[in-house]
Amino acid sequence: MSALNDTPVDTLSFEAARDELVTVVAELEQGSPTLEHSLALWERGEALAARCEEWLLGAKRRLDAARAAASDVETPAGES
Repeated sequence: MSALNDTPVDTLSFEAARDELVTVVAELEQGSPTLEHSLALWERGEALAARCEEWLLGAKRRLDAARAAASDVETPAGES
């Protein structure tokens, strides 16, 4: 069985990308029958890792915005 998936990486949720990345890494660690297959796995893994990072950075931006908004509520404008 191959970890390669036809689903476009940019449509995957964080959890789906993470789970597939785990599968890709496991298959790479076991060794692939051909260099071509190994390269395809590597490329898919890189894309999946980038997708996970994209999701995490987006989550961080949302948390930062929520913290900033909460801080603005705690300190009314014009007060320090």
